[in-house]
Amino acid sequence: MAYRRSVRWKLLLRPSWLALTILVFAFAAACFTVLGPWQFDRHDERTTRNEAVRESLDAEPRPLTAVLPDGQAPDERSEWSRVTITGEYLADEEVLARLRTVQGEPAFEVLTPMRTTEGRVLVNRGYVRPGQGSRVPNYEAPPDGEVTVTARVRVDEPPPGDRDAVADSTGDRPQVYSASSELVTEATGTELRPGYFQLDAEQPGVVNPLPLPRTEAGPFFGYALQWLAFGVMVLLGWLYFTVRELRPGGALRGSAGHASPGGPARRRKTVAEMLAEDEAGDGAGDGPIGDPIGDPGGDPGATPEPADPSQGRAMRSQDTRTIR
Repeated sequence: MAYRRSVRWKLLLRPSWLALTILVFAFAAACFTVLGPWQFDRHDERTTRNEAVRESLDAEPRPLTAVLPDGQAPDERSEWSRVTITGEYLADEEVLARLRTVQGEPAFEVLTPMRTTEGRVLVNRGYVRPGQGSRVPNYEAPPDGEVTVTARVRVDEPPPGDRDAVADSTGDRPQVYSASSELVTEATGTELRPGYFQLDAEQPGVVNPLPLPRTEAGPFFGYALQWLAFGVMVLLGWLYFTVRELRPGGALRGSAGHASPGGPARRRKTVAEMLAEDEAGDGAGDGPIGDPIGDPGGDPGATPEPADPSQGRAMRSQDTRTIR
């Protein structure tokens, strides 16, 4: 019994089982430490954004210097705040953000610098739909002279990692891939303060106002719970199959394991039991095979004595004829 138990435990040291164990625990660790927390973080970010958007709907706009003093860069706490900006549009330094999606359809976003008393800021005047062949359509130019606009504070989008920051600088207006003051500065050479400002509807210079994001929680919290559940299930599955192979007789019974009418139940052998039987069979001795008939200690060449006397007389008569 102790020998078979040790053989069963040897199953856990086989390379295939060790590889499976490492894979299972690595996946479970990733679920608990990377994938699950990642989705929880996305849920928290979405919740913070939704709260900021809802608060901005009823809040009165404030001067830019009151929200972001001394050229301060916007962050998640100040994003979506409504501010008032007074200045003059710089139409000659306008840039288009390409490959944008607005309400499920492609669009260009119009990014126009504005000169203010606190420096130059980047204003997102809204979007236009591309023309035939993804061409930039004609759209309304910004007004001349000094204007006061109401806009929402936005954080700069990250630059594209797999392509050049400036997509096209040969046309009438440079094109970039992200709405970012840094990219517009690179494309035009105009120094801008961090962040950009998205115009509200019915503001001077707005083309087609960008819609506000939907304030929904999204599926991230559910995704996080799913990753945690996957980690638990894979560990339970590994434990189940480990116990199945280590227990004598296994933990599962196949169709052959049901008792036939009038007979004992038959069970499926585990891998550990088959290994134990193979090793026990290899250790069996290969002794001499005894004589199946007659006395093992007698003469191997002697003719066995028949049990029936009539058969003995017939055999002696045949031997006599052979000698003659």
